[in-house]
Amino acid sequence: MDDLLAEHADLERQLADPAVHTDQTRARNLGRRYAELGPIVDAYRQWAMASDDVEAARELVAEDPDFAAEAAEAEERREESAEKLRRLLVPRDPADDKDVILEVKAGEGGEESALFAGDLLRMYLRYAERAGWKTEILEANESDLGGYKDVQVAVKTKGNPAPGEGVYARLKFEGGVHRVQRVPATESQGRIHTSAAGVLVLPEAADVEVEINANDLRIDVYRSSGPGGQSVNTTDSAVRITHLPTGIVVSCQNEKSQLQNKESAMRILRARMLAAAQEEADKEASDVRRSQVRTVDRSERIRTYNFAENRISDHRVGYKAYNLDQVLDGDLDPVIQACVDADMAARLAHQ
Repeated sequence: MDDLLAEHADLERQLADPAVHTDQTRARNLGRRYAELGPIVDAYRQWAMASDDVEAARELVAEDPDFAAEAAEAEERREESAEKLRRLLVPRDPADDKDVILEVKAGEGGEESALFAGDLLRMYLRYAERAGWKTEILEANESDLGGYKDVQVAVKTKGNPAPGEGVYARLKFEGGVHRVQRVPATESQGRIHTSAAGVLVLPEAADVEVEINANDLRIDVYRSSGPGGQSVNTTDSAVRITHLPTGIVVSCQNEKSQLQNKESAMRILRARMLAAAQEEADKEASDVRRSQVRTVDRSERIRTYNFAENRISDHRVGYKAYNLDQVLDGDLDPVIQACVDADMAARLAHQ
């Protein structure tokens, strides 16, 4: 704690210097670290105060046993503050405070799967709205009935979130196969069908985090396709970027201009390359990402959405609730918190 307290005080001094704020990137990084350390410093101070209260209470008990109840309460407060501090000191995923690129992809189930992918997208957009996050659809490939074959959306936070409240910290547990059980809109006999959609959550990479050599890229341009509209099938605005060393391919055609589509494609490419680099370099990170979707197979589900029973079940942590309609409307926090709590319990067990 001595090192963390000293770092917190030093950050406070730097952020009070107007000259620091002439460099926005530096000021933002300092502010993010200061916000990360703030709750830890507060928890330590609460623990220190509680410890002082315990010592004072013990002295009183030595003089008068009637103060035993107050001493017991002080001990309880110290234990609670110690547990809170311990949780805050558990090493976190370094990507937790990053923004994300979230991909939703239809899988088994044909048109019904694409419609479900659209439901998942709306769920995440509404959840982001509730959280005060900003969203931007980078690329979308719509299906004939209004669902999505695949869609990529950027999700960004505002300001410096508290530890554990960043976009990636909350959404990283969404990566995997999501299974739906319901009567499809295309079903005439009212039979319940099962289909699946996949979700992949990638921390968004800054330019400085991923080096991309322009000579390693093959950039193809072509005419947009899909529902009608200005610029569709009239100009070569769609962009496909292939990173030759890794074989990663990204296509974007949502925007009207070739430049905008190229910028969106590069953001997705950087995020995918960052995730690949982290998997290669960090075994622990790869364990997390390995649990995310690789093939959209119904047997590899992490969660089931049962419309007939209005039930949502997360199979990784045993979470079950009967408020599926509310969850799909963006009330996703209890489901995510169950995963966060299970992850924290595992981290504490390995401390």
